[in-house]
Amino acid sequence: MTTLQIRIDEKTKRKAKETLESLGLDMSSGVKLFLEQVITTQSIPFSPVTPVGYKLRRGEEYLKELVEIKRNGKKFSSVEEMFEDILK
Repeated sequence: MTTLQIRIDEKTKRKAKETLESLGLDMSSGVKLFLEQVITTQSIPFSPVTPVGYKLRRGEEYLKELVEIKRNGKKFSSVEEMFEDILK
């Protein structure tokens, strides 16, 4: 056996510990489970997503689109005005 040390912020550690405990696991077992899955799948064993559920690459695209819309998009003073423009 060997020891693995990692640095992680307190909030992440606390929330991960709470989640793992609710699944009947301790932190060590959760990390071991993750590493076993890395070996088994030869990859990260999940798809990283943003907090609203987008895959990271698509989330970055959405953020770029939002910046562009804010910079160059049309502005409306009401929903009615917006629909009027859309339905032209």
